[in-house]
Amino acid sequence: MTFVFKRTYRGPLQAVIFDWAGTTVDYGSRAPAMVFVEVFRRQGVEISFEEARGPMGMAKRDHIKQLTELAPIALRWQAVNGRLPTEADIEAMYEAFIPLQVEALADYAELIPGTLAGVADCRRRGMAIGANTGYNREMVEVLAAEARKQGYAPDSIVCADDVPSGRPAPWMALRNAQELGVYPLEAIVKVDDTVPGLEAGLNAGMWTIGIAKTGNELGLSQSEVEALEPEELETRLGRAYTRLYQAGAHYVVDGVGDLPGVLDHLNRRLAGGEKP
Repeated sequence: MTFVFKRTYRGPLQAVIFDWAGTTVDYGSRAPAMVFVEVFRRQGVEISFEEARGPMGMAKRDHIKQLTELAPIALRWQAVNGRLPTEADIEAMYEAFIPLQVEALADYAELIPGTLAGVADCRRRGMAIGANTGYNREMVEVLAAEARKQGYAPDSIVCADDVPSGRPAPWMALRNAQELGVYPLEAIVKVDDTVPGLEAGLNAGMWTIGIAKTGNELGLSQSEVEALEPEELETRLGRAYTRLYQAGAHYVVDGVGDLPGVLDHLNRRLAGGEKP
């Protein structure tokens, strides 16, 4: 007779890995969208904020490349430049993107309301705090310095240029886990406002929580959200929830301040032997 033993983790969550823009800072994830629009404008090609947001969550060079491959943008580029964009064009735009993004980040580094309370709740549970991002190291250092002034300091910060490839690959999340010294992977939850960010958490074997209201899917500042008619906000927010659930999120909430109830539910599932 052959016995098959399967190990089942029944302990509590040990760590959380947060995204930056749209999740913990920069309500509406405005800084990167604004700069992507400007980078293409300098090439004579107009793109909308909605188009700029499409690949959000990816490493920024990959994001630019993805935008150039969208048919409407490629056609506009060809109309202006007489040819389709090349790798040299992508590299030039990325080189232009870096200083523009670094310059803009300090103005969009305000912590999203609820972040400190949500992180404090995780700390009370004994959870380590990680963070990763599609920004490069130079960019995230600006954000991290501003966040520390406001009381938010993750234990581990990983950037897209720290790993072989960015989201949706799992490498940043796994690097966070390694730096935090936390395993098994089902003891970790990835919190992100973008589809590639959630996919990265899933690919790493972690639980995932999508952020709908403060992030890229809604794509509005706090004042813009507050100015919407209730019915319009409900409609837009419903679309954001749907998209994040369709990406595979185990849970979706408005913002980081709403995490405590979800973490309680997740810990009950873990106690019952469930896996992501």
